[in-house]
Amino acid sequence: MRKESNVHLDLKWENRNRVFNKIREAGSISGPVLSYELKLSRPTVKQNLDELLEEGYIYESGSFGHTGGRRARAYSVSALKKVSIGIDITKNHITVIMVNLCGSMIYEKRIRQAFSLEEEYRKLLGNLVEEAVREMQVPKENVLGVGLAVPGLITEDHNKIFYGKILDFTGLTAEEIGKYIPYPCRLYNDADSAGYAEISQSEDIDGAFYISLSNNVGGAILINHKVYKGEGSRSGEIGHMTVVPDGKDCYCGQKGCFETYCNAALLSGMCGGDLAAYFEKLEQKDEACGKAWEEYLKYLTIAVNNIRMLFDCKVILGGYVGAYMEKYLPRLKQMAAERNTFEDHADYLIACRVKKEALALGSALPFIHELWKQI
Repeated sequence: MRKESNVHLDLKWENRNRVFNKIREAGSISGPVLSYELKLSRPTVKQNLDELLEEGYIYESGSFGHTGGRRARAYSVSALKKVSIGIDITKNHITVIMVNLCGSMIYEKRIRQAFSLEEEYRKLLGNLVEEAVREMQVPKENVLGVGLAVPGLITEDHNKIFYGKILDFTGLTAEEIGKYIPYPCRLYNDADSAGYAEISQSEDIDGAFYISLSNNVGGAILINHKVYKGEGSRSGEIGHMTVVPDGKDCYCGQKGCFETYCNAALLSGMCGGDLAAYFEKLEQKDEACGKAWEEYLKYLTIAVNNIRMLFDCKVILGGYVGAYMEKYLPRLKQMAAERNTFEDHADYLIACRVKKEALALGSALPFIHELWKQI
């Protein structure tokens, strides 16, 4: 008897979940259309609509119909019923974003602030989160949690940084860095976050390798719309793949790492740290910027070809530089094709779709996506 009851409850929950997610995907939809598309009876749909309305997850957003008869009510997701917050922490900046229940970014703020392990820095993180909640007028109980994207390797439970040489914060926990943030906190590797944000916006791509070309170079292996972490949560660390044996010194202690030849700071540093200014000068045919760009593409091509040989998958170029890459893809594809043993093209190369705040976005989205499966 108990088993039958559990089966009934599971089916009831599944129907409710399907109704909610269909409304979310449609944006606005009527009860009859829900019934037709989900192949559920109208009483079943109505019961679930009533429950979701009562709990505040959806609202009546209008009506459909022009025939003079009774107009069907339209339903939409209550976007601010639940939100999550993402924070991108770098050596010199903090970016805070907010994502609503529909998975859309509704708030963003970026400030210049040197990273520190001091109490004042942690208080600042708390203040920035509270400011976002206050400005968007979101009740505190509607905040699911805060994801922090950091340049370090993270334990599987998202609680601790077990390698954090860039900011010298190895061993730091989510609880410690989020001491003044009054919501559940999780830590995420920055490149994994960016890759997750990208694959979440790319329903047509099941798997790919994402290269984060930011002030530090990282990568994420994306399989079935998930980040593959490997046996020790160290997968995708392409920044420390050797591209020049005995080449430039890397902060990791090795030589010739991809990181040292293709980090965004190499380009932005030519214009006082302003990457946009660098690409403006590149467009103006500045000789020094052009020469640096060809050098940059040469090493990027080596890494890209190595990934293609290893995984035989699409390669997405993201991060700070990836956001500018669309225009320069033809040149990079040409260079990559010349290195390819098996193909005379490099159509597997894609410029990122998420060009703004991908790292913060990717650390906020998991909270929302988990709730989509639970409602």
